[in-house]
Amino acid sequence: MNPQYTIVIPAYNESARIGRALTEVLHTLDEKGWNAEVLVVNDGSRDNTAAIVDSFVVKDPRVRLLHNGANRGKGYSVRNGILHGSGNIVMFTDADLSSPMPEAERLFDAIRDGADVAIGSRWLEVSRQTIHQPLYRQFFGRCFNVVTRMIMRLPFADTQCGFKAFRRSAAQTIFQLQRIERWGFDPEILFIALKRGYRIREVPVTWGHDERSRMSYLRDGIKMLEELLYVRWNSLVGVYNRNVTDFVPAERG
Repeated sequence: MNPQYTIVIPAYNESARIGRALTEVLHTLDEKGWNAEVLVVNDGSRDNTAAIVDSFVVKDPRVRLLHNGANRGKGYSVRNGILHGSGNIVMFTDADLSSPMPEAERLFDAIRDGADVAIGSRWLEVSRQTIHQPLYRQFFGRCFNVVTRMIMRLPFADTQCGFKAFRRSAAQTIFQLQRIERWGFDPEILFIALKRGYRIREVPVTWGHDERSRMSYLRDGIKMLEELLYVRWNSLVGVYNRNVTDFVPAERG
């Protein structure tokens, strides 16, 4: 029988965090009684990320490891995991678990209440932030969100939080239409969801900044702005209007 939930964790050189992340995720599944699978997508890691995940795979059938084959980016990794998932509700979370895994229940509840997409937000209730970002990261992050809302017309306080869940039927459409493979994929999938008429609910979640974050708001922010324009172009030429069918993976595992 298919699991109720699929939890996708993209991983690139995450040997320092992936073991703890899987331990905490599996503990949450046991504690909550969730019927779920956990898919870790190895994005061409050069460290022993894959070996650590394999040590969980052999002990727990709920854990699966997918390989991109090369470093393709977070957006590609999330898409790969989501489309290979079997759950009725599919979600992704970062390997640092900035939002603790029990917070996923807030996303699942939103979908059970009628949403097609539920997105975690760091800014709807700032009091829920346990470890704040440095001021410069807050500044660049908020500036990027304002620009994103202007260019993409996205009515959300937080587009970049790596904690999002989807009804399976919505995910099948959204992620097959996704084109951005790196950091800028979050606004794109939200843009696609709105364009296709899906109901999106923004949910405040507990969140704590991890100082080991690899994202550079200056370098990656400039690239993401380019990608926003690429999304608008895709929309103009009809890329996001085409029909899709359920994704059938060529190989599972």
